[in-house]
Amino acid sequence: MSHAFGFTVTDRSGRARAGELMTAHGLVPTPAFMPVATRGAVKGVQHGDLVAAGTTILLANTYHLHLRPGDDRIGRLGGLHRFVGWNLPMLTDSGGFQVYSLGALRRVDEEGVRFRSHLDGAAHQLTPESVVDIQARLGADIAMVLDECLAYPASEREVRTAVERTARWAARARERFMAVRDGRIRVGATNNEQAQFGIVQGGVLPAWREASVEAAVGVGFEGYAIGGLSVGEPPALMYDIVEHTASGLPADRPRYLMGVGTPIDLVESVARGIDLFDCVLPTRNARNGQLFTRNGRLNIKNARFADDERPPDPACGCPTCRTCSRAYLRHLFTVQEMNAATLNSLHNLYFYLDTLSRVREAIKFGSFEAFRQDFRRTYSPGSLDS
Repeated sequence: MSHAFGFTVTDRSGRARAGELMTAHGLVPTPAFMPVATRGAVKGVQHGDLVAAGTTILLANTYHLHLRPGDDRIGRLGGLHRFVGWNLPMLTDSGGFQVYSLGALRRVDEEGVRFRSHLDGAAHQLTPESVVDIQARLGADIAMVLDECLAYPASEREVRTAVERTARWAARARERFMAVRDGRIRVGATNNEQAQFGIVQGGVLPAWREASVEAAVGVGFEGYAIGGLSVGEPPALMYDIVEHTASGLPADRPRYLMGVGTPIDLVESVARGIDLFDCVLPTRNARNGQLFTRNGRLNIKNARFADDERPPDPACGCPTCRTCSRAYLRHLFTVQEMNAATLNSLHNLYFYLDTLSRVREAIKFGSFEAFRQDFRRTYSPGSLDS
């Protein structure tokens, strides 16, 4: 394990746990939410505002950065932290989900994934080894292995193929990662304290989730991610698979649920032992006029807010709620002012980060279950917009 990387569980409440994730660029209190900086920036929000909102770690997208401006260029310029001007922890994904999303533009085989760029149609290939090299040049604190993500629903045959291939790719990725970190292979790495997380697949089939957990743990990683969920399956089924999968992962390593999700998804997944999250939902929904508040969802484009002088969430301390009325935010959205996306995004990110801060406090003081039940009443899938 990297000398700079470590994970400690400090408090528990049932399966829920609070902890500390240490990286070369600082400490991340967990459970934690990672705002998505796809191309090295969170859409519409400046770094200083992210830090002020409570962000402790960002996620950047390997696929997009590899295509443009290129990992070689970022490496020459000192690595991703220096390139984007972010001095706190970062995680880079493997690009596997983005390639999966390309559909007919990609082909998966034992060697890796061949695909055509969504930018210019140029042919590319990602392999378990090349993904390690790309992320070594990017230099984030946590790098993900290449995996095969499946659509929902998937047949058992498809699930088995993906699980077994993901396991073989994981072993290759770990071997390459250790060779790069030990200096046996030189690829222009910019962070010698990088950690690597394995990924568990298996669709919604518990037996194959167990097989994938066994394979990933057998390889041995600094942390483990649960992939292949929030791709169309019902929430209740997703929660069951998260609980079943997380229970088999090592208790002394961080658990990351990839690409999830809604506010209630975060709280329910914490209850099942998850430590890390990422999702584009808070910023994407903000750009579409949906705000998350302690009283539920608020669609700011609704005409009934045209004369509403109240802040979006009176209980919120974010800059948007301190300075803007619902009427003003609706006006900005209606006239397509770019500040609408910025102000809405800042609020939603603050809500997500503050929610997990309150979760950590609830776990610490033994009141998490009460917090969870109260949150359910506001953010259950059938709850109404405020």
